[in-house]
Amino acid sequence: MRPRSAKILATIGPASRAPDMMRLLHEVGVDAFRLNFSHGSHEDHAASFKTIRAIEKELGTPITIVADMQGPKLRCGEFEGGSIELRYGEIIEIRKGSTAGKDGQIIMPHQELMDALTEGSILKFDDGKLQVTVASNDGKVIKAKVDVPGVLSDRKGINVVNTKLPMSAMTEKDKKDMAFALEQGADYIALSFVQSAQDVMDARKIIGDKAGIMAKIEKPSALQELDNILKISDAAMVARGDLGVELPLEQVPVVQRQIIRKGRALGKPVIVATHMLESMIDSPTPTRAEASDVATAIYQGADAVMLSAETAVGRHPATAVAIMDRIISSAESDPEFWNYFKQIRLPYDATPEDAISQSVRGIAETLNAKAVLGYTKTGSTAQRISRERPPCKVVGLTPDIRTARRLALSWGLVPIVLKDPLDFNDMLHSIQNVAKEKAGLQSGDVVMISAGVPFGRPGTTNTLNISKIE
Repeated sequence: MRPRSAKILATIGPASRAPDMMRLLHEVGVDAFRLNFSHGSHEDHAASFKTIRAIEKELGTPITIVADMQGPKLRCGEFEGGSIELRYGEIIEIRKGSTAGKDGQIIMPHQELMDALTEGSILKFDDGKLQVTVASNDGKVIKAKVDVPGVLSDRKGINVVNTKLPMSAMTEKDKKDMAFALEQGADYIALSFVQSAQDVMDARKIIGDKAGIMAKIEKPSALQELDNILKISDAAMVARGDLGVELPLEQVPVVQRQIIRKGRALGKPVIVATHMLESMIDSPTPTRAEASDVATAIYQGADAVMLSAETAVGRHPATAVAIMDRIISSAESDPEFWNYFKQIRLPYDATPEDAISQSVRGIAETLNAKAVLGYTKTGSTAQRISRERPPCKVVGLTPDIRTARRLALSWGLVPIVLKDPLDFNDMLHSIQNVAKEKAGLQSGDVVMISAGVPFGRPGTTNTLNISKIE
């Protein structure tokens, strides 16, 4: 049992792929693992799946696996001599083709860009280090003015700032990777470069209910459809890397807070990612600003924070996890942390589930309850309780290991696999055993028990029982 409520998602890579290291990362604080399909082979990822499930079985703790798709990466072509210099104010040409570019000319292999770019469109290269603005596009040649000069080398990435591109969030590579990840038993598929709700619907046709869909919000165009995207997704990630390139930097913290609040209102987990403890790729300690950044995400109510290169290729993966664990715990121990959640008014549906989840916080505070234990088939009831951010443990009891694994990524949720009770008395008896053995509760602790009667039917939560651990 971890004393904190927010979760840690860590990326697996060369620095953390060894089974002993993965086990250590889980022990020091990792609740979920991210497999980045932009790197590594299917054989590498299959080995990681096998190791994670072995750790899960050994420790009896459900662990979330997020398979992160690469998405449509836009890159410029190659250049004669390996690079060109973009000079401030210079008018350059951009053409589609496969030949090498030269001074004053960039070759791109993407017809979608040629079709979509218009006067005023902004292109950024190499993670935003260079920038040009389109002056004209006749369908064959794009002329653009250099705004931010520098050296542009072969195959650097391209970001389009203010233009929606006519392309899917899934490439053929993504579809193959997705099929492989589903076969291996991924709990979430993270969909990169989502631009619209249609992108999520297209992915749903492939994924179905085999895994949850995590929409990565990294395109400004996605913000225009944010509500619809969140409603049909199962989780969201604030992917601040590309988002910070395509949005003005000062808007990224505002957008982060907006996504967290909207996700919480819908009861959907939100993960804050990218550059959280970036300096720890090399350094054994983070900067003060990084520690503050992690704490800010926690104060805003994020379900989880993510480590990327810090655990994938960094020199101190376990230390990075341990420090992130300490930062989260420190923020959550601040009395003001809980006051923030009381101030936010959540929307409620006229359902027994929402009536029960809404009452949980007040009961927990009045009776100093140590936990709310909710029987759940699909996880939806446990998610609704989690979004209340009650000042106690939220234990999700489910007969389905797949549901338990998904719940492991949600704020405050302790997932436990437990068969449905036969009747009410059997439920109370089961709770007594589970509470002590797996939920860390003690005799005399007040708990709330949420369930649906009759048992075993999804969507029938209609009972809230207050009890004491004997």
